[in-house]
Amino acid sequence: MIRPGDKILIKTDDGEFEGILMQRPEIVPGNALIIKLDSGYNIGIAKNKVRSIKLIKAGKPEELKRPRVIERKNLPKITILSTGGTISSRVDYKTGGVYPALTAEDFVQSNPEVLDYANIDARRISQVFSEDLTPKNWINIAKEIHKEIKKGVDGIVVTHGTDTMHYTAAAISFMLQNLPVPVVFVGSQRSVDRGSSDAYPNLLTAVITAARWDGAECVICMHQSTNDDINIVMRGTKSRKMHTERRDAFRPINELPLAKVDYRGNIVGSADYKKRTNVKPVLNTKLDEKVAIVFFHPGMSPQIIENLIKQKYHGIVLAGTGLGHVGHYLLPVLKKAAKAKIPVVMTSQCFYGRVNGNVYATGRRLTKEANVIYGEDLTPETAYVKLMYVLGQTKNIEKVKEMMTTNLVGEISSRTNPLSFLV
Repeated sequence: MIRPGDKILIKTDDGEFEGILMQRPEIVPGNALIIKLDSGYNIGIAKNKVRSIKLIKAGKPEELKRPRVIERKNLPKITILSTGGTISSRVDYKTGGVYPALTAEDFVQSNPEVLDYANIDARRISQVFSEDLTPKNWINIAKEIHKEIKKGVDGIVVTHGTDTMHYTAAAISFMLQNLPVPVVFVGSQRSVDRGSSDAYPNLLTAVITAARWDGAECVICMHQSTNDDINIVMRGTKSRKMHTERRDAFRPINELPLAKVDYRGNIVGSADYKKRTNVKPVLNTKLDEKVAIVFFHPGMSPQIIENLIKQKYHGIVLAGTGLGHVGHYLLPVLKKAAKAKIPVVMTSQCFYGRVNGNVYATGRRLTKEANVIYGEDLTPETAYVKLMYVLGQTKNIEKVKEMMTTNLVGEISSRTNPLSFLV
């Protein structure tokens, strides 16, 4: 009998394939076989194309042996918190099975170089695809990070799915202010069983950053290019995923990277970030979840905003065109939102640059007649998270406007660096 973990030879209508039979994931249809080739890649083969299957060598699925982690007194203490995502798994190439890498021992086995830089403790706090995360998950992550900081760790690494990592990093930046140590979010674009995986180098550089960087901010650490040479450290409120699959998918928006780190432990920082201190962090998890983000598009129906007003949303973020514009036909409904005391924050779909309501007549009318708040150089995602945070503190429109246009945690640049567009 053929079982997962066995090495087999499959003859099909398209040729012969040799590899390890893998346990079929739930998302794969039942009419397909998954095998791992010697190259490390997985392929799926439709059962109706299979002519024959020959057993080459029986596998012996067994419990992974985990090396003992020995604490070294001269190294900083780092906590790794796992929230899910590709980076939190490893593949046992004997059996073809995927094992969650959720303990310190698992991380060491998959990437033992991290022990050269820190004493590692690791635990899982959730196991959720990043697109399924909600503000309630953000709050839980903030609380868990706060617990670790209170224990006196020297830095924290949070493994996270990449799709919404910039939302979570921004949320933590607002909910956990006055950080004494760095909080480093990291993910991977490629699964660990692919030869081009970025999971291990990303985790390594995240640990190096948490252990050696002199900064104390909530940041994202990901590839600078498609090569395995340098990772960049980006402020959580100024980062964005800009590509669906490239390993260098993340970019700092409207500012340069805070630091660059290589895989040999070298880290070079800029001067523009908060440094480590012995202060106590301020945890404030009050978020108003009734906030919407809307991307303006030509011909957009005013009914979209009208529905948000009817549903009694407490805040709206608009991603407008250019300097922060929407069609003039939305002005009446935006006036209605202002009358209902619903703050509307304007950002730009351009992402880079800053909005300005004083350049064109459209912007002037939006600010004067509809009380639209122009969000400086906030990205739409960061503006969305920030508005949730601000409305969690106050519902006073003037106070909301003041807080939304004030730099709280590095989310607003006093001057947009022109070189940031070229990074």
